[in-house]
Amino acid sequence: MRTTELVSGFRQSAPYVNAHRGKTFVVMLGGEAIAQPGFRSIINDIALLNSLGIKIVLVYGARPQINQALQHAGLDASYHKRVRITDDDTFQLIKQVAGALQLDITARLSMSLSNTPMQGAQINVVSGNFVIAQPLGVDEGIDYCHSGRVRRIDVQGIRRQLDSNGMVLMGPIAASVTGESFNLTAEEIATQVAIKLKADKMIGFSADGGIISDDGDIIPELLPNDAEQVMQRLELQDCCCAASLAFLHAAISACRAGVPRCHLISHNADGALLQELFSRDGIGTQMVNESAEKLRPATIADIGGILDLIRPLEQQGLLVRRSREQLEMEIDYFVLIEKEGLVIGCAALYPFADEQVGEFACVAVHPDYRDADRGSVLLKYVIQQAKQRRYHTLFALTTRSIHWFLEHGFELATVEDLPAQKQQLYNYQRKSKVLALSLA
Repeated sequence: MRTTELVSGFRQSAPYVNAHRGKTFVVMLGGEAIAQPGFRSIINDIALLNSLGIKIVLVYGARPQINQALQHAGLDASYHKRVRITDDDTFQLIKQVAGALQLDITARLSMSLSNTPMQGAQINVVSGNFVIAQPLGVDEGIDYCHSGRVRRIDVQGIRRQLDSNGMVLMGPIAASVTGESFNLTAEEIATQVAIKLKADKMIGFSADGGIISDDGDIIPELLPNDAEQVMQRLELQDCCCAASLAFLHAAISACRAGVPRCHLISHNADGALLQELFSRDGIGTQMVNESAEKLRPATIADIGGILDLIRPLEQQGLLVRRSREQLEMEIDYFVLIEKEGLVIGCAALYPFADEQVGEFACVAVHPDYRDADRGSVLLKYVIQQAKQRRYHTLFALTTRSIHWFLEHGFELATVEDLPAQKQQLYNYQRKSKVLALSLA
């Protein structure tokens, strides 16, 4: 029986289902996403996360809906330093729009029709005064009127609802200690809630489906410092949608304050939320405090992953076959690149300490990850280790990758140039080429 795509995909997602269960996600649903035809599917997917035991705080925005309402009412949208000036007339409309969206989202999350993804779902959607606001006041002679910012978050109140399997829904309007209401940005609310809750993820949506590189591709991963440079460049080029830039700014703040990962995905691609969270490579851009790929020494626990990586290459005759027992004895020689628990690259540095020489061996990279030259990353690490041990030469044996080694500074050598012990083990039937790199 052939394994179907459904079975394969379900098996791949299983580790993420287990990893995400019980975690807290802050999902920022901008007004642009709400306005899309696929909004219903996004809500269904958010409900699915809830059914999988993920604690959801859903923060919605209403920027395009507010602008449209103002236009219909003949009112101008005024800004100062990219922040809306919310006068009395504007605020009346904003409250109407935000209130209507809250009711619409709650209704969508309450749907339980047969033959729909929401069938059997019973989600307790809770809204309340979890955010306390304060006015922005006056800046450079400009009165922001009813525009405000977050003063504090009722963390305990939110957690009580989440622990009771409720989904917390927050909009852009928040009350103050004086009994007034203020207009806030969804990005600020989502960021502050994620930080105060110590959320595991903050998730946002945009038309682009992520941050776009100069080559037109989605950047899969960014560190905060790199993201800041990208944001500055995009602002100058004025080529990125407002939703992407707003989320990028929010994600930088969240990551630097301790939120481990922030994801920006498409509100146009059906199922983007599920693909991002339940597949190894995702579909959008994630910002992380540290790279999801980790370069580290191997341990006994990694032997299974290393074997899965090198067995196909051994069967093709590209690598010399190593038994599990041999790997157990030599595991201290190995370094690997790990991503989401998968070994995607490995290499070994075999020592010939008496002759101050090392062998760069058993280099393998997962076929799905050969586009970022991870072999060079492994080589660089091994070279550093060899230099620390004061080796003067690093050599390698290969039958197929001669040019790769030459491009990385190796030179052709002979069997007689190998350490004596390695000369005795040289397989003349394989006729591997000998290459050497001077570390002096």
